[in-house]
Amino acid sequence: MSPKTSPTNGVRTGPMKVAMASFIGTTVEYYDFFIYGTAAALVFPKLFFPEAGPLMGTLLSFATFGVGFLARPLGGIVFGHFGDRVGRKKMLIISLIGMGAATFLMGLLPGYAEIGIFAPILLTVLRLFQGFCVGGEWGGATLMAVEHAPKGKKGFYGAFPQMGAPAGVSLATVVFLGATQLPGDQFLAWGWRLPFLVSAVLVVVGLVIRLTVAESPAFAAAREKKELVKLPIKEAFRRHPKEIFLVAGTYLSQGVFAYITMSYLVNYATSIVKIDHTTVLLGIFVAGLVAVILLPVFGALSDTYGRKTMYLMGAVAMTVLIGPAFMLINTGVAANFILAVVLIFGIAMSPTSGVTGSLFSMVFSREVRYTGASVGYTISQICGSAFAPTIATALFAATQSSDAIVIYLLIVSAISITSVALLPGGWGRKEAARQNGEDLDIKRTASCIDSVGAEA
Repeated sequence: MSPKTSPTNGVRTGPMKVAMASFIGTTVEYYDFFIYGTAAALVFPKLFFPEAGPLMGTLLSFATFGVGFLARPLGGIVFGHFGDRVGRKKMLIISLIGMGAATFLMGLLPGYAEIGIFAPILLTVLRLFQGFCVGGEWGGATLMAVEHAPKGKKGFYGAFPQMGAPAGVSLATVVFLGATQLPGDQFLAWGWRLPFLVSAVLVVVGLVIRLTVAESPAFAAAREKKELVKLPIKEAFRRHPKEIFLVAGTYLSQGVFAYITMSYLVNYATSIVKIDHTTVLLGIFVAGLVAVILLPVFGALSDTYGRKTMYLMGAVAMTVLIGPAFMLINTGVAANFILAVVLIFGIAMSPTSGVTGSLFSMVFSREVRYTGASVGYTISQICGSAFAPTIATALFAATQSSDAIVIYLLIVSAISITSVALLPGGWGRKEAARQNGEDLDIKRTASCIDSVGAEA
């Protein structure tokens, strides 16, 4: 595990330190989004949409959850542009500060009772700004981890940014669980604000770590060789148009399943199935811990058996298990709910999440990699993750059955399975040997994609 040396400044940063810096950043990202999703399920309908009624209040609350994703593609383009032009590290510091500031300010917002219609408007504005910053976070964090990783271990180190998702969910669950122990009136009055304000501590920790990490060696090499392009978004779509949309399709089920689990099921289990909210949050926490353990395992396995192979395995597992998971939840038994979310979020999704970073990095050349990965990722989120809780809520309201939700998730899964099958690269050990022995920089020709050079 020898450290990397930046060819421009001589600063040496070990791959594990870089991986941990990426892990912290994505932990903050998902902590912020999970506490928002939980608050949207448990608190915001009463505080920000009290005159809309229970169902419409929940729909409007989840809609504000979704609008944050609308700004993500713009954030992906802007942060991707400057990430490919001036460096990954600077953009990651800016995105982290922006995410943390938006979340902290949400915790200070007065409700509808205090300032009327301005309350949901300000909440939506902050959510949009948060989404804009998050649009540039994932791509940069992933590339820093993958591009600093040694040859043959990019899958393992690329799993660390993805570990931030379940880690952030678990941490947010613990904080929210503590806040919900307050008496009901105190929780609604001020207790719900505590998880939002605590995010400031995570941001400070993340900044301290990120400021000590060297720039990506792949970006530094591209800058030295004068390979930087003036308009990365234009070049990304010129060189990799198919790959951008295949990345979006591949990630679709992972994003939808994640936000159905993290947000919608909290509301569904507590309001429809009548499971105690403490048990529901505990189930999410346990599932998150299981995922944190399994993600690096599947990341490492992808270095031996191929990234596409691992991703496909997870996508198929999600497809097979989602129906039984809802059957378990619908029993109303607390232990069955915990088992269901562990099966989906903790186990089935882990192969996909564990290889997302290294798989998606593989299909873009380094001079447009930040932009290409970020735009593909955020397109998927705006098309899938953004309104998944809202769609699920509307489907249940229309049918009074979870079957419609399961069918919706099966359709999403089918799109992802097809997309990952069409991504460049082969399968199994042959693909692993290719990905570990060749450069990540993919050069498009008129009819194919060739890997050239030494691994960045």
